[in-house]
Amino acid sequence: MLGPQALFGLLALLGGANAIGQMSCVSFESSSSAFPVVSNGQAAPVYFSSDDWAGVQLAATNFADDIERVTGQKPALHNVTSLSDAVQSGSQPIIIGTLGQSSLIDQIVNSTKLDVSSINGQWEAFMTQVVANPLPGVASAYVMIGADKRGTIYALYDHSEQFGVSPWYWWADVPTKQHSEVYVAATGCAHGSPTVKYRGVFFNDEQPALQNWAMEKFSNGTGAYYTGSPFNSEFYTKVFELMLRFKANYLWPAMWSSAFAVDDPLNQYYANMYGIVMGTSHEEPIMRSTPVEWDIFGTGAWDYSVNRQNIYDFWVVGAERGKPFENIYSVGMRGAGDLPMSSTTDVALLQQVISDQRQILTDTFNGTNVTTIPQMWCLYKEVLGYYEAGLQVPEDVTLLWTDDNYGNIERFPIYNERNRSGGAGVYYHYDYVGSPMDYKWITSSQMAKTYDQMSVAVDREATRIWVLNVGDLKPYEMQTEFFITYGWNASIWTPNNLNNFVYSWAQREFNLSSEDSETITQIIANVSMYNSRRKPEMLNGTTYSLANYREAEFMLQDWDTVLNASTAIYNTVSPEMKAAFFELVQHPVEASHTVATMWIYAGINNLHASQARVSANEYASKVQALFQKDWDLEVEYHTILDGKFDSCMMDQTHIMYYYWQQPMQDTMPFVTWVQSRKENIAGDMRIVPEQSLGAWPGDNMNDCAQGYSCPNPTMTLDSYVPFGNRYVDVGAGGVTPFDFTVTTNASWLELSITSGSISPSAPEQRVYISVNDWSQVTGAETAMINFNATAQGQPMLNVPITFIANHTVAPSDFTGFVEGDGVVSIEAAHVSGNTSVSGITWMELPGYGRTLSGITPMPRMGDNGTNFTAGAGPSVTYDFFNFNTIGQAGNITITTYVAPSLNANGDDRPIALAIQVDSEAPQTEYFIPYAAAGSLPDAWGGMDGFAATNIVPVMTNFTASPGAHTLTIWMVEPAVVVEKIVIDTGGLMPSYLGPPESIKV
Repeated sequence: MLGPQALFGLLALLGGANAIGQMSCVSFESSSSAFPVVSNGQAAPVYFSSDDWAGVQLAATNFADDIERVTGQKPALHNVTSLSDAVQSGSQPIIIGTLGQSSLIDQIVNSTKLDVSSINGQWEAFMTQVVANPLPGVASAYVMIGADKRGTIYALYDHSEQFGVSPWYWWADVPTKQHSEVYVAATGCAHGSPTVKYRGVFFNDEQPALQNWAMEKFSNGTGAYYTGSPFNSEFYTKVFELMLRFKANYLWPAMWSSAFAVDDPLNQYYANMYGIVMGTSHEEPIMRSTPVEWDIFGTGAWDYSVNRQNIYDFWVVGAERGKPFENIYSVGMRGAGDLPMSSTTDVALLQQVISDQRQILTDTFNGTNVTTIPQMWCLYKEVLGYYEAGLQVPEDVTLLWTDDNYGNIERFPIYNERNRSGGAGVYYHYDYVGSPMDYKWITSSQMAKTYDQMSVAVDREATRIWVLNVGDLKPYEMQTEFFITYGWNASIWTPNNLNNFVYSWAQREFNLSSEDSETITQIIANVSMYNSRRKPEMLNGTTYSLANYREAEFMLQDWDTVLNASTAIYNTVSPEMKAAFFELVQHPVEASHTVATMWIYAGINNLHASQARVSANEYASKVQALFQKDWDLEVEYHTILDGKFDSCMMDQTHIMYYYWQQPMQDTMPFVTWVQSRKENIAGDMRIVPEQSLGAWPGDNMNDCAQGYSCPNPTMTLDSYVPFGNRYVDVGAGGVTPFDFTVTTNASWLELSITSGSISPSAPEQRVYISVNDWSQVTGAETAMINFNATAQGQPMLNVPITFIANHTVAPSDFTGFVEGDGVVSIEAAHVSGNTSVSGITWMELPGYGRTLSGITPMPRMGDNGTNFTAGAGPSVTYDFFNFNTIGQAGNITITTYVAPSLNANGDDRPIALAIQVDSEAPQTEYFIPYAAAGSLPDAWGGMDGFAATNIVPVMTNFTASPGAHTLTIWMVEPAVVVEKIVIDTGGLMPSYLGPPESIKV
């Protein structure tokens, strides 16, 4: 017989519209085997035992409220105090309780011999089913049993979600789906122990948005007595319910101006009552807030080497204060202000710190074995250096490994670290304050990347604790839920079904059609991809090339496509759905579109001004308008639902960072203006060929190296350029309107237009140039294109362009990618061949990375996590054909765009791959530079570093004379992710994302 977890793994993705990644047991139509929750206007009564956990009783009350939200029928709710009158005879009740805690449930199990072996003793497991004759006089009941208190709570909220109540019904204003009748399958739903034991979130960097909003909505603007914090029990109970509804169980509370246990004496009590395990962040040992509590109650310096006793006593208070509640105690110590404890790695001192903290716990929990008290040591930043330098941590303490603050986990447990009784976990970021730059405004983390990194954590048994830094929580709602959902049951999610999560989420939240749900899936994937290419806070006017590969132009088109798709759905959703759709989809899309477009327009403005083009002014106006729209969107967010998120939420500054810290005010990107009432000294026609930053006629520093007296422009086109054409912009350079004509002496050239008019009010036209019949071109042929301008009272102005068409032809029997524009560009997923070794195969991670997807060897722990020598492991091949080499000297340079995955296997297993062309020896690339433990390579930082660009370009040189070749990428180490390959044959131009994919024949 399948146990609940195995059965769940088989059925989870078959759930109904309201279920995400869980077994579905709810329907809205009667059947012979269905149990009626609400039928014919009558709701089944709900019973629970008064001796059950308080959190279970509260969740049962919420469960009854949820049934009323869905159906309008309120179940009778019975808190049973004795078994003699437990359930009314003749009723068909829902009976709720915790195994071993609820006398009602225990009586049912004992009297019916109900088989509960699948959940008995299991962490947070539950089972539900119809039970015949559960109690005297009761023919049948739907029995919901949890193995422990959270198991019962999760069973209830799991059903509520399937009934139609989103976990985000309050936090994101998702309307409840209405049904007149609700049924559950007789076989019910079940779930075994989750993949990750403690699944948590961390409110961090909560100023200004979350804190100011909570101040207005929860504390009447006064805040706590000691701290001034608004994060009181009224706020946190909203948080606790949300967490339990999406199956989280662990919280690091807001910390920067707050102290959880001090802000409100009821905070700890309610967390424990609801069933939330409390912890504190990586810099807050023994359940005490630092620096807030230390600044208020501490004595002396936060320096254990000189102030040991005062700090020791400070921690004693934290341990005693937390003793009655379910906590995970952070151990270790960091310096004041989230900084290293000292300028040198003082392992002996930190060893003393941990020893003393263990003694505090031993003394506080007298009679309890300290190894049974949950403890965690977070290996964040320099703390990893202490560990690698030899700090001995008791094996019952969970080691919490961390990412680089940008979603790349620094290290996972290696083989000799996976048998520790305390296990391991991960601290992961969707929000960050620090170098190279803060990002905490809008969602910019890819679900595919989260899956990739956390699936490695699962593979390497880092599954005791997962904590996600969610900043203000909004607008990371969906991404946060995925992180927790994956930790709840990692076994059902694969690279190929991640879109199912978003699809189901769209249907659950907005009750959309299949077609619109598919559209939302693509919208979410694209927005997160575009924002993760470079965080919105890091954008500037030249992030995307304004001249090469039409990169900026395509970014504008892509953002427009996403916005138009989102707006089309937003305009059709029902009025009651508007607020939720705006918060969860439309605002992130529109706000991201606004900022990204504004920055590109700012770059175009500056470029056009440098080219003396009057159109610069048009772009300056657009930048101004978008800058104001950014504020308007913020105001719109604040005014929905009569100001529920008024004044504060989503008001994080995000435009014009000057260094890593947030700007104190949003500032418009720099723009400039061209004098449109004055004649241009070179003539009012401006000619700008594609791939040039210069302009003709006249002098421009980008027209040639000399910068003056430059020759007229030359353009080239070959038959394998992906766009199939070139363009020339004809623009106004001053006040005088003019007419222009475009002529050519080649019959094989096609011009999109041959004449037009330009004026300051209509300052631009684009002329596309293509070859209409390549059979008329033999080899490289040259044509002349003349741009002539005539203006009243002025002599004709002529700018000739030399146009070279190069008819390159790949052999008819060749299959693969062909050089165009002097490069071969290949998306890594588009392989020619894929060879497995030892059961390991390169597999695609759809939607991963900056352009299309990534590929990675799977399973990562295949062949016991082995690595391979170059040329021996799993491989993928790419066939390509080149016509040129660099300088025609027989050499090519291959740039392999690799995800910035760190050396997570330890220093003796640095991440690597090998690259080979034809039969040349494979070149092994250890592409992450060395860095001391607890630090990151220099290449990680800065605005062009691996973190900011979210890519590592790996460059290798090979000989490859013109002709057909095969590129092979070999697995050396697991967990490497390859996104794109660019082969430079002499024509590669600068760009952010690399050239678009080459033509494949």
